[in-house]
Amino acid sequence: MLRVGRNEAGEIAGDCASMGDLRHARITRNSRGRFRAEPNGPSPVELVMDRVALIYNPASGQDSPKRRAVVDDALAMLRDAGVRADAFETNAPGRAGALALEAVDLGYDTIMACGGDGTVHEILQELVGTQVALGVVPLGTANALAADLGLGSTPAGAMDKLLTATPVRVPVGRIFYCDSEGVSRSRYFTVAAGVGADALFMSRLDARLKRRFGYVLYMVQGLRVWATHSFPLFNVAFVDRESRKTRKEDVSQLLAVRIGDFGGVLHKLAPGASLHKDSLSLLAFKTRSRVHYMLFVLAVLFGRHTFAREVELLDAISVECGAHKGSAEQVFVEADGELLGSLPVRIEIVPQALTLLIPRSAGLNGRPAQDGLDSRRPLAASAPTSDPAELMPGHK
Repeated sequence: MLRVGRNEAGEIAGDCASMGDLRHARITRNSRGRFRAEPNGPSPVELVMDRVALIYNPASGQDSPKRRAVVDDALAMLRDAGVRADAFETNAPGRAGALALEAVDLGYDTIMACGGDGTVHEILQELVGTQVALGVVPLGTANALAADLGLGSTPAGAMDKLLTATPVRVPVGRIFYCDSEGVSRSRYFTVAAGVGADALFMSRLDARLKRRFGYVLYMVQGLRVWATHSFPLFNVAFVDRESRKTRKEDVSQLLAVRIGDFGGVLHKLAPGASLHKDSLSLLAFKTRSRVHYMLFVLAVLFGRHTFAREVELLDAISVECGAHKGSAEQVFVEADGELLGSLPVRIEIVPQALTLLIPRSAGLNGRPAQDGLDSRRPLAASAPTSDPAELMPGHK
């Protein structure tokens, strides 16, 4: 059994006869928690990380006072495995994205997002179109992406899997919307983007109360939205993946899903959804009935939901949403649980946009994307398929 570390020049080194031996070593951990490489093991892996930036949100989740200790443990695990690693703390909303951009400029090849889906979302904006890989360490209230990747709910367990994960190039979603000042903007997303009641729900979540009460607050606010919201209809036009034809509907809620497993109570919300698909799994609620909403949610909680006339599951290349003519009700928009703005909206897929660290245990069935170190090729940021000015009439 061989110790992995770095020599005085900062190079990865060990007792292997050659670097080829190290590349085909099995990373294990001894009783002291230190990582070693075992050559010619049954599970050959490549050391895909060389320099890692851990960006963490000290206020994320319900155990924020312990956040720094968890991050220190993660740093120790990386360094024991022979990886150069540094930690960066966010100190304001939006700071995670700025730190990610700085890390890219400084030459880090991997960024670990230590937080919830909101922290991941911020960092994602700066990594799309780059060669830098994204790893996810679940430390937030909502950790849907981590759940879908099979990383578990504990940071230590996630780090164990990330150390031997595979870098995979995956598509991401992109949503165009109007912000609170009526300016056309866009954001990338990995989990889901929603238009309607779910975005209104996000707008009513207080960050301080979320840290204190967690999912209890989610349930309380969800019931409040269900009981008081009018569920106004808006226009939707989507391009069907199979027929390539445009179809129009009136809906009160649209959810564009990119993951197959949300974890927790939502679990398999949209069967067939996957990070590796080059299309959007759309949940279209073609009803304003509170009864229909409640029946669907209860079916989801018990894992028995189906799709019919009132709630339809669609496979689309892109979708556009606009307000009903003469409607005065504001329809909100969110992505990855972050409130963004309002209608009009366009949602589409950006192919081969992000290098994501995916545990080998997660399974990559149906994956069209490349994997391995050669997948870290430069990629120019994808341009929208339409002029944003055309998507957002009346806004500049």
